[in-house]
Amino acid sequence: MIILEKHIVPEGEYHIRLQEYAGTVFEKLQSRSVVKKCITKKCILIDGEIAATGNWIKSGQLIELIAPDTNPKKVFQLQLEVLFEDDYFAAINKPAGFPTNENYYKTIENALPYNLKVSSKNDALNFPKPVHILDNPTSGILLVAKTKSAQINLHNQFEAKGIQKEYHAVVVGKIPESGKMSTPINKQEALTIYNTVQQIPALQNEFLSLVKLEPKTGRTHQLRIHLSELGFPIVGDKLYAPKNVMMHKGLFLAATNIELLHPNTQEPTIISTAIPNKFNSYLAREYKRFIKHTTS
Repeated sequence: MIILEKHIVPEGEYHIRLQEYAGTVFEKLQSRSVVKKCITKKCILIDGEIAATGNWIKSGQLIELIAPDTNPKKVFQLQLEVLFEDDYFAAINKPAGFPTNENYYKTIENALPYNLKVSSKNDALNFPKPVHILDNPTSGILLVAKTKSAQINLHNQFEAKGIQKEYHAVVVGKIPESGKMSTPINKQEALTIYNTVQQIPALQNEFLSLVKLEPKTGRTHQLRIHLSELGFPIVGDKLYAPKNVMMHKGLFLAATNIELLHPNTQEPTIISTAIPNKFNSYLAREYKRFIKHTTS
């Protein structure tokens, strides 16, 4: 049995049940729902006995929060690039081709313990936890919580639209220099701002464009849907691109910049990574093919 936290109820008169009291004395228990789950999983003891939701609190009681009996996590030994890490959270550069978290072994979540240090904080999570999702074929910056308080704070920042993300993509066609896309997705408001970084002529579909994308909402597949509806699908997008456009193995979409408030210090924090090499090499190769074909 691993004891995570313990508390002795001070002297006094109490008219409160365990479900209401535990969240006020244990750092790892941030809400009544979390307390209820812990009680259901038999993770709270009162004087050495398994506690129940309706137990009344009395002075002198020893209340202990224990780790649940779980099988050890099977760690996926995939080397990841760690862009930032401290005791509270981390940011990794997710490679394309792996899901963030699914019900099988080869996921980014299962690789996190292989790459990140264990937090020394009292509310450290048993395992680092991604706080958002990047699609399987998408690469780039993924935020990871290492403590319960950081997990809650980062989730709250996402909910309040306080975290700003930037992506880069290679798209088919000569997209305008800048603009916005605001077509609703699944009847929900969706907004994406874009700016063109580079354009080249291409043998197929006439042009390719490298664009910077700033999603202001977080709908599923938002960038892929918006660009396809605008007529400039992302290269390699087998799901949303028309069948007659240029295809390529792998999706040319990457999360390259993220701005947030540090979940503990509340200091503005910016994390960036370079545009993937395959984007630049692909554009250079296609431009070289175009020049060779048109000048020969």
